Parts: sequence; structure tokens; C-alpha cells
Amino acid sequence: MPKIRVLIVDDAVVMRRLISSVLESDPELEVAGIAPNGKIALARIPQVNPDVVTLDVEMPEMNGLETIQEIRKIYPRLPVIMFSTMTRRGAVETVEALARGATDYVTKPANVGSVSEGMERLRIELIPKIKAYARPLASPPAIQHCRAPDMGAQRGPAAAPPGNGSSADFHCSVIAIGASTGGPNALHQVLPLLPASLAVPVLIVQHMPPVFTELLAQRLDQASQIRVHEACDGVLIERGHAYIAPGGKHLVIAAENGCVRARLNEEPPENSCRPAVDVLFRSVAHVYGGGTLGVVLTGMGQDGLRGARWIHEAGGRLIAQDQGSSVVWGMPGALAEAGLADKIAALGEIPDAMMALAASPKGRR
Repeated sequence: MPKIRVLIVDDAVVMRRLISSVLESDPELEVAGIAPNGKIALARIPQVNPDVVTLDVEMPEMNGLETIQEIRKIYPRLPVIMFSTMTRRGAVETVEALARGATDYVTKPANVGSVSEGMERLRIELIPKIKAYARPLASPPAIQHCRAPDMGAQRGPAAAPPGNGSSADFHCSVIAIGASTGGPNALHQVLPLLPASLAVPVLIVQHMPPVFTELLAQRLDQASQIRVHEACDGVLIERGHAYIAPGGKHLVIAAENGCVRARLNEEPPENSCRPAVDVLFRSVAHVYGGGTLGVVLTGMGQDGLRGARWIHEAGGRLIAQDQGSSVVWGMPGALAEAGLADKIAALGEIPDAMMALAASPKGRR
């Protein structure tokens, strides 16, 4: 198999050398070229034909935000991974870059004790993403209908048995969404299409660090007809509102005195994630039972699979994004392969699919 070719775009010589050393240490990767700014990068892309581009945010002449905008005009499918600092300004720029079409991001090593520690962080965070974007799954599974999973010790709460997969016997009370890699862009294509009259709440886990989730919620709120918030502990869950789990905290819900409220915690990560989709899905299935509509969007790994089993056993419904429209078909693909998805849909079809299931007048809580 040919090596994955990476174009490194960064104005800092030290950072270019650091990234190059990390990439060259992996036998599956090679540095196709380097560029000190976006203007030169745009000229280099057709010359070196990279499989993936790593792109700094702050650069002279043409910065990362300007560059990603130009790249997307010419190369709409070329994976671009942004490099940003773990600061509020870095988070603002990263969220903006994702909105302009960046595939993903990695934060620059900071507060590490040595160069070797910084390189190890990059190996852990950057290399898996490069490989996932350059070599996506080859083909979707054939199974497209729900079947009963083997729950083993992970059985969900006692509830009525699931229906036959049709919308006629399903009355939606809540929408729970899980997303990771490519999720910010996917959410920007889903939430703004939900009407202001949406009569159920929306709960979201997007794998992102603190501050990033706050800024993502603000941007989605500006673009959407429903209100979008970063969830706060104890906040009342209201219909027509969406709540995004804060980075670094699990989001669960609790029924209290006839109301449903958000509860945040810092319990151990699941699937190496906090917030984790599995945690949210389990909680929502416990509170709303068969009225739960779970949606799994693009993302690396399998977070959401176990929680989806809880939703399925409680009698809820599940929608998975299809492979063709996913940046990485890990999380939604896991649902499809397990036979849990009631519907597998392209990203552009998901808002209509959600509304078709959430439109029942009986499904209000």
C-alpha cells in the first residue's frame, strides 16, 4: 500500500520540524512537502498531490482561515487538519475554520516537559486522524434493518419492547445526537434546518475540549431557528432548545419533580471520551424510554454503540449517518454493522428524517 502523503503548512520552522519528525517516524506516512503560509500551500497542493494537509491557523500573507476557504473552493474533499493553540482565541479560530470546511483539528503541544513528550502527544492525536481520513472504510454493510442485539451484561432499563421500525408506533419525546470527527460541520447542516416550532428538546455530545464546545454552541445558536446552549448543571431541559455537553464533562439528565434537568459530572471517561455519547444515550433512554430518538453522526471510534443498545431495547429509534456523507464512518458505521440503525441516511436527509419521527403530536413531554 502506498504511503500517505502529507503537506505541512506552518510558518514556524520548529513546528514544521516537529510535525515532520513525527510523521516520518511512521512507516505508513511521508512528508510530501512543506509551506510557510497559505499562499505557498495553494501552489504546492497540485505539485505534491497530498492525501492530507495539516494547516496552521496563524500565518503571514494568508492565514489558515483564508487558506481553508480557498482550498474548499478547489479541493472540496481534501482532508485538512487545523493546528491551533489551546487558548480562547485558538478555539475561536478553530471553530471558525471547521465552519469553513476544515476536516478536523489538533491542538499544538503546550505545557509539556520536553520535545519528546510533545512529539508523543502529536503521535497519539495526529497520526490516527491522518490515517482515518486518508484511508476510510472501503464499503458499507449490507444490513440496513433493526435486529435485537446481544446485550449481555449491558442491558438497558426495563421498558416496553421495541416496535417494528415504523414511525406509526413511535412518539418522539427527545432527540439525542452523538458526533465526533467531522461533527461540527455536520451539526451546522442539521440544527439550522430544525424549525423553531420543534416540540422536543435536543441533547448533543460532540467530542471537543472545554471552551471549544461553548463557542460551537454560540455559533450554532446564531445559525439555527431553535435555541442552542452549552449545557449547565441543573438547567431545565425545554422543548425547542438544544443543549451541548461541555468539553470535559459528561452530560446526563434527571427527572426531578415533574421536570427534566441537565446534570454534569466528571466521572471517568468512556471510550476515552468525556463527554461520551454512551453516557448521554444511556441516561436519555432511562428517562424518556421508548420516546427517544438517537442520532449518530460522523465520528471516529465506536462511542454511542452501547448507548444505542439501551435506546433500542427501550423501544426508541436510531438514525445513523451514511458512509458517503461521513468524514469518518466509525461511530455511525458501528450502529449499522450491529443492525441497530432504523434508518441510515445521507447528512442532507437527516433533518427531514428527524422531523418525520419527531412530528407526532403525542410525542410531547
